[in-house]
Amino acid sequence: MNIQWYPGHMTKTRRQMEQDIRMVDAVCEIVDARIPLASRNPDIDSICGDKPRMVILNRIDMADPAATKCWAAWFRQKGMMVLETDCKNRKGTNQFAPKVKELLQEKIRRYQEKGQIGRTIRVMVVGIPNVGKSTFINQVAGRKSAKAENRPGVTRGKQWVTVERGLELLDTPGILWPKFEDPEVGLKLSYTGAVKDDVVDIETLAMHLMELLATYYPTALEQRYKITVPEHAQGLELLELCGRKRGMLISGGEIDIERMSRVLLEEYRSGKLGRFTLEMPEKAEEQDHGEEG
Repeated sequence: MNIQWYPGHMTKTRRQMEQDIRMVDAVCEIVDARIPLASRNPDIDSICGDKPRMVILNRIDMADPAATKCWAAWFRQKGMMVLETDCKNRKGTNQFAPKVKELLQEKIRRYQEKGQIGRTIRVMVVGIPNVGKSTFINQVAGRKSAKAENRPGVTRGKQWVTVERGLELLDTPGILWPKFEDPEVGLKLSYTGAVKDDVVDIETLAMHLMELLATYYPTALEQRYKITVPEHAQGLELLELCGRKRGMLISGGEIDIERMSRVLLEEYRSGKLGRFTLEMPEKAEEQDHGEEG
């Protein structure tokens, strides 16, 4: 299944970001801790140039804790400041301002040497749709500044948000990139809801997710749906097993695969199913080496 979703307004947003980058001291990229690589827009690197970078690993409450530690170490090795957050439960966001000051300590020192004490630091906040960017900004600013909604593509327009005296954020609408080179990226973005459900086949998506979870987190499926995961089980077979256990039958005793598919995606996205990370830094290293070659 090859998923592509790039509304026209995202092209305009990218052009605006390329202009606005000159107005900021650093760039803060928010990624989904469940899919830290897939939820990074590869265009951000070229847009940001050599600006100091911070990565926010958001939704750590829904990701595998051991995997989150691995990803945090990986981003730090790349020279980025890292902050782990769970915006839903207001964890980690109070460390944002201190982390920014740490990231920009040399620049702040130079300002002070020039007598520009208290000069405002400006940070651009970027992220793909539905990664929790608006909620994050609202929390660090302590007010409802950005319009937050759990639907891709609802943050509109350019907004400056004051975090505290001397620190401002430039909020940007979430953007994807024109073409997902790796089909797995489109799938992972669809699992988490970064790509709208109306552009994907829900049943096919759920089959892929079932196979992934059965491979890496079979115990979670067994405990949640009271099944035994067969060896080398296909996605459809797993959906049927779970649907039968849940009593999701339609006329003729057939299993309602569409309904079970929607339940699986909802329970994965809400965290009811458990804490999962669907990719590890080894995948990122493979991509890096591929680009070098």
